[in-house]
Amino acid sequence: MLTPPDAALAAPADAATPAFTVLYDGACPLCRREIAIYRGLQPDTPVCFADIADPAQPLPGGTTRAQLLARFHVRDRDGRLLSGAQAFLALWAVMPGWRWLARIGRVPGAAWAMERAYRLFLRLRPALQGWASRLDRPS
Repeated sequence: MLTPPDAALAAPADAATPAFTVLYDGACPLCRREIAIYRGLQPDTPVCFADIADPAQPLPGGTTRAQLLARFHVRDRDGRLLSGAQAFLALWAVMPGWRWLARIGRVPGAAWAMERAYRLFLRLRPALQGWASRLDRPS
């Protein structure tokens, strides 16, 4: 079930609020590709996808657009903002076909290793974005 992103970020957490709001960088070609995969799945719980690169998109209180664009974030039903590996693990736990990765993340030390791998990815992200952008251009 998908809900409008504006409602998920602006409304307080209640039964109508999605269990997860995925805050992603819609200007990033890598992020768009990954989110397209998640959007094609049918999660057990409601998931909202909010493009925070869009200046009209409201942000969770106490955050800045730059902060949210720097790392992957998920806002859970309780309003907690998770980032990096913890955000991916929370999302994967509700996504069919990805739950096995969430289970691996519960093995002692696995979330720590995933966070380190994610930080390495963040250093490589600008170069990878350039590569992905070239793939998006018409030939």
